[in-house]
Amino acid sequence: MQNQADKEKERQVTRRGFLKMMGGIGLTGITATIAGCSTDPAGGKGWMPQQYQVASSFPVQVKGRIPIDPTNPSITRDDKKCVLCGQCVEVCQRVQTVYGYYELPIKDDITCVNCGQCTLWCPTAAITERDDIDKVVQALEDKSIHVVVQTAPATRVGLGEEFGMAPGSFVEGKQVAALKKLGFDAVFDTNFSADLTIFEEGTELIKRVTGALDEPLPQFTSCSPGWVKFCEYYYPDLLHHMSTCKSPQQMLGALVKTYYAKEKGISPDKIFSVSIMPCTAKKFEAARPEMNSAGKHAGKPELRDVDVVLTTRELARLIKSKGIDLTSLKDEKYDTLMGESTSAGLIFGATGGVMEAAIRSAYFLITKQEPPEALLNLTPIRGLQGCKEATVNIPGVGDVKVAVVHGLSNARPILEAVRKGDAPYHFIEFMCCPGGCISGGGQPRTSLPPSDEVRQARINSIYNADAHIYAKRKSHENKEVLALYEKFLESPNSHIAHELLHTHYEDRSKHLTVKKNA
Repeated sequence: MQNQADKEKERQVTRRGFLKMMGGIGLTGITATIAGCSTDPAGGKGWMPQQYQVASSFPVQVKGRIPIDPTNPSITRDDKKCVLCGQCVEVCQRVQTVYGYYELPIKDDITCVNCGQCTLWCPTAAITERDDIDKVVQALEDKSIHVVVQTAPATRVGLGEEFGMAPGSFVEGKQVAALKKLGFDAVFDTNFSADLTIFEEGTELIKRVTGALDEPLPQFTSCSPGWVKFCEYYYPDLLHHMSTCKSPQQMLGALVKTYYAKEKGISPDKIFSVSIMPCTAKKFEAARPEMNSAGKHAGKPELRDVDVVLTTRELARLIKSKGIDLTSLKDEKYDTLMGESTSAGLIFGATGGVMEAAIRSAYFLITKQEPPEALLNLTPIRGLQGCKEATVNIPGVGDVKVAVVHGLSNARPILEAVRKGDAPYHFIEFMCCPGGCISGGGQPRTSLPPSDEVRQARINSIYNADAHIYAKRKSHENKEVLALYEKFLESPNSHIAHELLHTHYEDRSKHLTVKKNA
């Protein structure tokens, strides 16, 4: 005899099961609007899954879904919400060129670059970031732990959208205030380590150009973990083009448990390091085995450089759960030691920003002269065009050719050109997500699927702050970074800088069979 719980379980009808039932009895017409989303919060004309623009019968509507490893550190799926609309397949295959670009059966790995773009395209929010809020709350409640947090450039132009503000609203000071109200012991800016990245990556580039470093050109940027993993999967033969610099998140994480710990007299194992990122791939990056430089430096390799990564969406939920009204908070400033930044670090959040910041300081480092005004507004590499390029003349070096790519489908033609020896560039910026970090997989779902209007609003906010809000626009003007070198790191690319701020990569091609003519 069935008990009451079993009877109740039988009566439950999931969304997915309901759609299957409707298809079976020929009533698919009434479910056409259920499969999509009827409104666009960004003010568009409504939404229909991109791969089919008219309502159709149920068999056509069922498109399937991407595979997600249950142990994926970045994303997860609630099967009860999945309607098999295929939007995750659409973005993973057509925009990111990951799904469908390997042969089946899979080997020992469910191929994923952890970018989380599928979370932005999923109409039912079946796919979301893996929630790590409880880990942070637990650390904040433990008074024996010193909890430090850093915030990425792009979070300050996205977080406000979770509180009803217009796309691109600049909430840097309010975000800092909210984090201090939540109880973090120190609030640092990832812009600081973005400025630091320019010193390290720029020095590496100069050494490649001059021949002081026996590594090939063009040099690839390395701050986007989704892009790095993509290259490890599909283009491992080009990894020697990749800068050895860690991302700004991981640089700051390593410094929190070394430089900051030393300056404050705190044992590294008593520090809990949190980062607020627009990116789900940052969760994967923080968990990479080699990201324990601070622990190894302290003789405690079990320590992680970054303990937990929260997305912008997770931070918004944490703020709301504590009854904090972000919009009413007065602006507060980042803490000193690693809180100063320039707008060169800020523009890392937009496609083209890393390259523009690098050129501003590379010009100074090579010529010992401040860059001309044109290099502070390098418009040829701004905007949402998939691949952009520019040529910059630097006295003493000549013409330096650069390219900027965002969205992994746009990366493939450039990488094929590099592979064939046909790429004329010295330096290439790759960003995994369309638009760069401002439209990372952890950003607010303000339009669905993501729209260029929202992306452009966030980019405009960043460049407005670059031109009008920040007092300093070049990384080499950051006094706290200069003090870091004087007190601790000695010089860019020094032995200790390589120990803490640089990394290595893994050939992941053995985990898949690349599909020919995909």
